[in-house]
Amino acid sequence: MPAFDLSLTQLEHHHPDIEEPADFDAFWLSTLKESGHADPLVSVRPVETGLRLTRTWDVTFRGFAGDPVRAWYSRPTGAGELLPAVVEFAGYGRGRGLPHERLTWVNAGYAHLLMDNRGQGDQYGCGGDTPDPHTGAPGGPGPAVRGLLAPEDYHYRRLITDAVRAVAAVRSLPGADPGQTVAVGNSQGGGLALAVAGLVPDLAALLVTAPLLCGIRRALDLTDAGPYGEITAYLSVHRGAEREALRTLSYVEGVSFARRAQAPAHFGVGLRDVVCPPSGAYGAFNRYGELAGVDVRKEIHAYPFNGHEGGEAVHVRRQLDWLAGSLGR
Repeated sequence: MPAFDLSLTQLEHHHPDIEEPADFDAFWLSTLKESGHADPLVSVRPVETGLRLTRTWDVTFRGFAGDPVRAWYSRPTGAGELLPAVVEFAGYGRGRGLPHERLTWVNAGYAHLLMDNRGQGDQYGCGGDTPDPHTGAPGGPGPAVRGLLAPEDYHYRRLITDAVRAVAAVRSLPGADPGQTVAVGNSQGGGLALAVAGLVPDLAALLVTAPLLCGIRRALDLTDAGPYGEITAYLSVHRGAEREALRTLSYVEGVSFARRAQAPAHFGVGLRDVVCPPSGAYGAFNRYGELAGVDVRKEIHAYPFNGHEGGEAVHVRRQLDWLAGSLGR
């Protein structure tokens, strides 16, 4: 895929204007308050994985509306001290899969919580285990369009709330340092991690690559690929629903969450990414922390000849080095 978005120089100066709802903060404060149960954990059960150097637990925590959400929690075998906790969010259409699929963070010496995506898990990977009981509102079958016509009904209202509750859950788990919690994600997971950074003020760090839900209005004009294509396909059939849909999407806009974030942040982006156009990532990065009231440490790495895969293992190595330095490890 040839380069199709803004040039790198333009991206570095891209500060998009967004149509942020006046009640954006009140909407999320009310949403999180409704789901803010005192004890986020439902159950924590050890599982046998066949891995000798990793211990894993099957965790269920209370997410949106108290719904049970599944996750894998892992720690290095024999680690007796409290460890910084990496909370990872999976990509679009993927569930938590099997516990041995994602070992990078636990092998680097972190406690690791991998959240399941409610109502997803059927598009690739090894499946998921969390249903979404709130699917009756108008919208299409894909997650990106479920409940699209009202922010109260939208799938990402529930999924973002789950992500915030995952942070509360890991802080209640044995062996996780509640003062050093990190949000990590790529693509949809990156959008969720960014939302967490905007909604959880005491997050220790953020690692986000190719984030979905950033610069949404521009992305709908640039690409028909992936989740954005589901939205445009829906609107091509439901003519006249654009106003309601765009209003709903404004409540999950990643740039709005980025403006409110305070945690040190590390971004990555492929400049030929047609799934999550790079102007979305740069828009979030350039406006990241602008409402924090202090200078927020942040950096971004661009991969000019890569698409949605970004820097892959090269970028992960950069993430590992940056996070270790950020946490003084």
